[in-house]
Amino acid sequence: MIIAISSNGHGGMDDDVHEHFGRAPTFTLYDTESGAVWTIENTGEHMGGSARPPQSLQAEGVNIVLCGGLGPKAIRSLRERNIEVYVGCSGKVSDALERWRRGLLNKAGPENACREHHHHGGEKDD
Repeated sequence: MIIAISSNGHGGMDDDVHEHFGRAPTFTLYDTESGAVWTIENTGEHMGGSARPPQSLQAEGVNIVLCGGLGPKAIRSLRERNIEVYVGCSGKVSDALERWRRGLLNKAGPENACREHHHHGGEKDD
């Protein structure tokens, strides 16, 4: 199984979790079977690219996403690709993985989707 965590850079397990899925500069990926860790750039529209993060993660074989938060469109798009999403992550990437393993994260859904983001200037995130 491959888990993707929204992250701030290329620090692997010691990197900081980025607070918002779509604006994360990178995604740190972790293969639960082999223990391999690698990062991919976020080439999504929020980051000046043309791809959408759910498509990029699906191409990497991701099964689960861990992040601080994300909007309802991203939740739907990930679910359509059979990727489970958990929110409420903070701290280091390794902390997010440990919290997921212990069942301490919430599955993303309409009740805990981000509706507004201050880093978007208060714009709605449909």
